[in-house]
Amino acid sequence: MATERTVYVLDDDDAVLRSLERLLSSANFEPVMFDRPGAFLAAARTFKAGCVLLDVCLPGMSGLDVQTQLLQMRSDLAVIVVTGQGDVQTAVRAMKGGASDFLEKPYSDHALLGSIEAAFNRETQFDRDREIGDAVRRIATLSPREREVLDQLVSGRPNKLIAYHLGISVRTVEVHRARMMERLGVRQLAEAIRVGVLARLNVSAASDKR
Repeated sequence: MATERTVYVLDDDDAVLRSLERLLSSANFEPVMFDRPGAFLAAARTFKAGCVLLDVCLPGMSGLDVQTQLLQMRSDLAVIVVTGQGDVQTAVRAMKGGASDFLEKPYSDHALLGSIEAAFNRETQFDRDREIGDAVRRIATLSPREREVLDQLVSGRPNKLIAYHLGISVRTVEVHRARMMERLGVRQLAEAIRVGVLARLNVSAASDKR
């Protein structure tokens, strides 16, 4: 099996690890499983090229801290961060920290495998820059209010707080949110948030160059 098909999984749930090992093997990936951050980081320097599937909720150390330490050792591994449902702020931090993607629990097998395949195909900074450019273009299709709703979602606010902050009803937020997702061409909220985060990365990069 090609070394670039190796997927390193860090999760403290044994049942999840067993399930993922079966799924990844059936999809022609080479799974390497870890249930503790310490063991994962100790072995990281010896990893072959591949992809990391990293759960945020871990014993003794946040998955984001693991991501930070991993990046200091290895910048050649694509990292997919798994977050709890609605944990948008964590997803934003993970993406800004260099994560290739994030998945929100509960996720489907199809979404997981698609994210991993995309991570393997996203091999260069050019690919990342192209994704960011695409996100900026898609954001430009939104109305000002739809953009405001997306910005609020990327900031981790639920619909009720968005409604309060923008001075509109929750129902109106839901309408703008649905139209925003349609314009962006996404079906899941996590996908819309990822587009929003990538567009923000473009703004951050522009600010750094000034």
